[in-house]
Amino acid sequence: MAMSVLTNKSALLALQNLNATTEKLGDAQNKINTGLKVAGAKDNAAVYAIAQGQRADTSALAAVKMSLDRATSLSDVALTAGQSISDILVQMKEKVAGASDPSATVDSRKAFDDEFQSLLRSIQQFADSAEFDGANILNGSQTADLQFLANVDSGDYITLTPQDFTISGTLINLDGSVLTGSTNSAALAVLADLDDAIANVTASLAELGAEAKQIEKHNTFVSKLQDVLEAGIGNLVDADLAKESARLQALQVQQQLGAQALSIANTAPQIILSLFRS
Repeated sequence: MAMSVLTNKSALLALQNLNATTEKLGDAQNKINTGLKVAGAKDNAAVYAIAQGQRADTSALAAVKMSLDRATSLSDVALTAGQSISDILVQMKEKVAGASDPSATVDSRKAFDDEFQSLLRSIQQFADSAEFDGANILNGSQTADLQFLANVDSGDYITLTPQDFTISGTLINLDGSVLTGSTNSAALAVLADLDDAIANVTASLAELGAEAKQIEKHNTFVSKLQDVLEAGIGNLVDADLAKESARLQALQVQQQLGAQALSIANTAPQIILSLFRS
């Protein structure tokens, strides 16, 4: 190779290698700083596009889970109130049975009726109090089914069916019932209505419980799906920090050697001076 002071091919080659090593070193440092091997589209356009799509789904799942959490809270409140109402209906049967005793006196039936009316008021209060976030599915105010998000496409829904547990509703329908009178005929009529109310409330609670169980299972599924998607995104874009740490140290050594090689290459033209010494 010809020696020249105008063109130093060795220095140019050493500089190219040093620049390449410096670029790789910067890439390794960026991965360590961000923890990502694909931080932007220029790192890997295809992987970045896939990861962004999955991030969008994960973000949307957060809204689905919030909707399901609201459904869970609403169903829990309704079940608590509904079970309490069912327990009250069972207690009321004792009062009605007592008033239906043919040997009971007018005063006895009046005492049973006082307790009966008190329990009726409690049923109405429980139904009116079963509210969460402005929604109540037990007091008859909600006629249409409540729908909650089931997936990120907003195409599927999980439903809660309103149940009218008020004393004037079709399920209980005991508003205005009394146990008083000189005979037990009024109490016997209420007893038949009460048996129907207990059967209706029990069936409605079973339906509500089944819906609540479905919500609970779907909420669990969504939580697991979020975790799986996050892990999948991590598999695509997360950097192997142990590997990058070792690579960083190797590149730092290469950079130092490259700098020395460039320094040596830059001194090569000095040899030409020795050819012109007398």
